Amino acid sequence: MLELILPPGYAPAMLPEPASRGAQLTLKFCVQCHNLANPAMHDAQKWPRIYERKVLRMQGRGNMGRLMQEMMAGVQAPAADESVALLAYLQRHAQLPLDAKKIPAVNTPAAEPFRLACQQCHVLPDPQRHTAREWPAVVARMQKNMEWMNRVVGSQPVKGEPQLRIEDINGFLARYARKP
Repeated sequence: MLELILPPGYAPAMLPEPASRGAQLTLKFCVQCHNLANPAMHDAQKWPRIYERKVLRMQGRGNMGRLMQEMMAGVQAPAADESVALLAYLQRHAQLPLDAKKIPAVNTPAAEPFRLACQQCHVLPDPQRHTAREWPAVVARMQKNMEWMNRVVGSQPVKGEPQLRIEDINGFLARYARKP
């Protein structure tokens, strides 16, 4: 049931430092309940709260009482030392939030599709995280994720609602992307 929470498609080899202890712990514990998540799914500040909630669920003490206990039967939670290493890994490779002072154009109407699309799932990414050439593949992967999670992707224009046109999002990101 919980595997539907995250879309498929993020493979173990895509993890940062895939041979590291943190990556191995991610594979050992996180995929017990849902598809593999990118550590950049959340920013470093949010990971501790999210991580704590996930560990409580793995221990069968989550927000659904007895049902959570039954759902988590057989799921293993990390030991204390594993927990420290795993959370440190997630925070080290977390999403770097966009600094609006560095790129003030993020608050302009031209950036609206970027803001509306990306903020549905995570903090706004810094466009300099990737080059202009790399962004279209990232945006395409995110569009598939949004479709999987039934988020607004802008494929069916609705009068009066902002349109999340992929070319607008890619155009904004390309303008402020990291130079190769």
